[in-house]
Amino acid sequence: MSQAELLDEMSHWSPDVCRRELPVALPKLITLYQSSHNWTDDIRMFNLLTEMFLPHAGKLFEKFIYEISSQASALSSQNVELKTLLRNVLQNMVHCLKALTICVRHVSSLDETITLENIRSLPAPVLHVLRSAFAHCKDSDAIYGVRLNLVSDLLQAIFKEAVCLQKQLMELLDKTNVNSVISEKDTEDMVSVLHSVLDICTVVAKMDHALHANTWKFIIKQSLKQKALVESQLRHHDIVRGLCDDILLSFQSCLQLAEHMKLSGTQESTDQRLFQKTTKLCRFFANSLVHYTKEFMPFLSQSCNRLHQLYLQVHSMFPPSLYAVSISEAHKNEIACVFLVAFEPLILQLLSFSPFVESVLNEILELPPEHVFPQCLLLINIMDKLPSLSEDILMLWYTGSRLPEESNRMSILKAVFQTFTLCSPELSMPLVLQEVSQKQETVTFYQYVCVHLCAFIISLPPVLFSELECSLLDGVLCCSMMTSLLAMDVWCFLARYGTAELCAHHVHIVACLVKSCTSDCYQLSHLAVLLRRLLFLMAPDHQMEFIKMFPPKEAENFLVWQHLSLAALPNALGAQVKNDLLSAGISQCLSWFNGRCMLKDLPQLKCALSALLTACSSSLEPLDKEQQFAVTGVIGQLMSLLNVEQILCQHDLQQTLCLVLALSTFTVQIMETTLLIQVVSLLSSLSQENPPAHVQLATIEFLGSLGKICIHQEAQTAVLPKISSLFSLLLEDKSWVIKQHALEAFTHFAKETSHEEVVPQSLTSEETKNEVISFLNKTTTKSETEDIRVQRVKEEKVVLDAFFSNATSKLMEELSLESSAKRSRRSESDVHELEVHIQAAHNALTNVQFLLQRTPSPDWLPEKLQNILTLLTSVQETCKPR
Repeated sequence: MSQAELLDEMSHWSPDVCRRELPVALPKLITLYQSSHNWTDDIRMFNLLTEMFLPHAGKLFEKFIYEISSQASALSSQNVELKTLLRNVLQNMVHCLKALTICVRHVSSLDETITLENIRSLPAPVLHVLRSAFAHCKDSDAIYGVRLNLVSDLLQAIFKEAVCLQKQLMELLDKTNVNSVISEKDTEDMVSVLHSVLDICTVVAKMDHALHANTWKFIIKQSLKQKALVESQLRHHDIVRGLCDDILLSFQSCLQLAEHMKLSGTQESTDQRLFQKTTKLCRFFANSLVHYTKEFMPFLSQSCNRLHQLYLQVHSMFPPSLYAVSISEAHKNEIACVFLVAFEPLILQLLSFSPFVESVLNEILELPPEHVFPQCLLLINIMDKLPSLSEDILMLWYTGSRLPEESNRMSILKAVFQTFTLCSPELSMPLVLQEVSQKQETVTFYQYVCVHLCAFIISLPPVLFSELECSLLDGVLCCSMMTSLLAMDVWCFLARYGTAELCAHHVHIVACLVKSCTSDCYQLSHLAVLLRRLLFLMAPDHQMEFIKMFPPKEAENFLVWQHLSLAALPNALGAQVKNDLLSAGISQCLSWFNGRCMLKDLPQLKCALSALLTACSSSLEPLDKEQQFAVTGVIGQLMSLLNVEQILCQHDLQQTLCLVLALSTFTVQIMETTLLIQVVSLLSSLSQENPPAHVQLATIEFLGSLGKICIHQEAQTAVLPKISSLFSLLLEDKSWVIKQHALEAFTHFAKETSHEEVVPQSLTSEETKNEVISFLNKTTTKSETEDIRVQRVKEEKVVLDAFFSNATSKLMEELSLESSAKRSRRSESDVHELEVHIQAAHNALTNVQFLLQRTPSPDWLPEKLQNILTLLTSVQETCKPR
């Protein structure tokens, strides 16, 4: 049959005939096309190739794969017939790939300008064949199993030819131009090509680094080249997600190689070369992501969560994260310098993109434990970059959401404090980070966050200063002590960096907040520490104004002065305040004694005692004899009113006792013997009833001060055994906090006391003796490995997170208590309210019992008590089980 007759016959074949004859006809047609010099025949053959045969290439390839997959399980070296059949099918797949490669190469070699319209039918079937070929090679282990060796040579040939075909197709598409008048069909075709190549990219991800990288390079290059054509129809989210997944996959490979080399202790050249190659692949993917993100930013709103997650995932696996694998310092530096630096331009270009801002600052962002520390690092990283950007971008990050239609977005400062609160394991270790400076010094995680926060607030424009003050106050009031301390450190930096007037203004505000807190709470203790620190930073003239504003002579200002240190004031001014506090405090105590000594008035008494303690603990001149006797007199009168039963059930009395014991440490040298016996006897009796920790700590402090006195001979038998018994009990306490303070107080007592017999009598067990000896020698009896310590702090984080969550929930419950009380059905808030009333009734009856011990019973009291008893009986009868 002549060439003309063959072409004429082929042009009349039906689709079924084309499919059937494709394996034979396609190579023959391509050979004729390459050797032809007749333009008319060339056009006819090209039309036959692209319109009649190529659309069926993909279906033929699928048929080959189906035939293999359905029979591969029976393949064996003994089954010669099946082996030959399947190898022939695989060989036909190789021939098909070669034929397609020849076709694409020849089209690409033409000198004429190639337009997308001219090759419209070519890319789709070729890409379909490519995906099928790569997928079959990738799944070969599952398809052939242990029989893979029987066909491995042909599978390698298929992979090789598929790589060659893909290379030719990409070269062709690189040369392809779009018509000057863009049609809808052109857009559809180019988008389809890019999406098909993206599908291939997911298949070859773990097969070959070079192929994988070149496939991505084509996607990025063509997306940018045809940006105007495809930007509105590309699956941008899939492309970004694919790049992120491949970055993560290659990064994990880097870490695995680095970990293997460190654990094995070898630096084999093969492993090292593979590590460097994989690290560069990470950088390539990261740079591709940066480039793509920059060009298609307006279309990436759905991808911001994935980009945010990628940053957290990468940094959670990299030192100093507690969840990172162990790698050498050299490998860590190489990864940081080659790969991680690529994230910096990515973060920078995302800063002005509001969907990314909302993703990072989302109020309800629920992160797994391993992502909390990276989130804090990300926030610090962003803060470092914001000062160089425009004010509108700064406002986007700093102000949070303000309109109802906006998503729940925090300010970046609030986000830093909130995330920092959850980083308890990193603060416990502590982690060390590399600070970028001329010295390249290392700092702890706490120092790192604190320094960068301080640097950030320096750059804030004045319009955002009120936001800064609110954020710092929220941080100080946080239930986490470390977060509160961080906010205080930053606030004190602000006080030193700012003007003296600003510092004075802040001191006045915090003092007013402290004074308005009428009950003990952790927020009060945090505010008090801040006020104490800020007072040291005030200018002397402002300190004088502060004293005039909160005169220590007035009892209502004890709420402020009880938390301050007089060492913050100039000597003359401090001495004046000290004398005012002493006289006013003693006067307030005497007023309480001369009154009815009501328990409801104990808060005022506690404030007076706290003011006396502030004066006594001042580092200025010690108390004179008259002042010491006055304070001792107050202690003596209070001790005569205290008993074990009331102390155990009254929190206010417990705090009063703690203050009395603290005051006693300053006057113990002039304390009368009878009063000393009374104090020690009360503590001895109280210690048998498992008192609260704060009472135990106050007891320890008092016992430690007894080493500097010499007890009279007649009182030694009543006092010394009780001291040794108390020390023995406290040294054996199960709480490490109590035990640590007891060890410190006991060694201090032992060094000073003249009653040496107390020391051995306090050490009632060998274990206690060994602990005291270890403490004196500053040796530890137990140690834990780094891995065990990391695991422990991770477990502690679960407890702390639950505590912080519970504290927040309780606050919200208190805020909603009023609305909850209006519900008709009994709720948890109703139960809480019931507990409050029962406790109030209990406190009132305890007060009555306390007063009856001091004053005779009035005539009307028995009748009143009988009425209360009748009411209690009625209430008890109405009780229903829950």
